[in-house]
Amino acid sequence: MSIEAHQIIRSKRKTLAIIVKPDGSLVVRAPLRASEESIREFVHRSRPWIEKKQRELRTIVPVAPREYLPGESFMYLGHTYPLEIVREQVQSLILEENFKLAEIAQGNAQLVFDGWYRLQAREIINERVILYANQYAFEYKKVGITSARKRWGSCSANGSLNFSSRLIMAPLEAVDYVVVHELVHTLFHNHSKRFWDRVERILPDYQERRKWLRTNGHKLLF
Repeated sequence: MSIEAHQIIRSKRKTLAIIVKPDGSLVVRAPLRASEESIREFVHRSRPWIEKKQRELRTIVPVAPREYLPGESFMYLGHTYPLEIVREQVQSLILEENFKLAEIAQGNAQLVFDGWYRLQAREIINERVILYANQYAFEYKKVGITSARKRWGSCSANGSLNFSSRLIMAPLEAVDYVVVHELVHTLFHNHSKRFWDRVERILPDYQERRKWLRTNGHKLLF
C-alpha cells in the first residue's frame, strides 16, 4: 500500500521535511520549486520512519482534561506534586511540598496555573539560555515564552528564541536539550548533519533527553 502526504506546505526552505501529526496524517514541508515527483520519492524513502512514528502515536493514551481537584497531580521540572485547595490563602498558587491553590482562585485555576508556569519558565529558561550561550558563544536576539501546544521551542531567522511554557514541567535535562537545540538553530537553520553534530558535542546524551520528551510530552498539560 502506498503512503502519501495529506498536506504539502511550500516555503523558501531549502530541504524537504516530514511531520507526522497526532492523528497519524503526514505534512510535508517543501521548497517552492520541489516537484511532486521528488516529494513522492522523499515520502517513499521515509516510509520506515513514518510508520515507526505512526506506531508510536497509536500507543499514546490520551490524558484526561484537568479538573483542578484535591489530589490531582501536576508536574514541575520533572517531579509530580499533588494539588491541595487551601482556604484563606493570599497567593493564588504556591508550590511547597505540593501545589497549594487558594480556594477563591479555584474557579480560575487554569489561568492561575498558566500564569505560574509562565513565570517559572521565563525565569529558568532565560537562565539556561544565558548559561549555554555564554559557555558556547551563541548569539541570540531575545527569549519569549509562548502557549504553544505542538512545539517545545523555535528560532526565528533573526535569532529570536521562543519556548513553550509547558516545557518547564519537564526535567531540567529535557529543558536544556530544547534550549541547546534552539541555540544551535541560530547557526544552522535546518536539521542537517552539521546541526545534530553540534548538538551532540554540547549534549552527548541528547537523544535520551529528546526521547523523554517524545515519550512523555503529551502528559505535560495544565
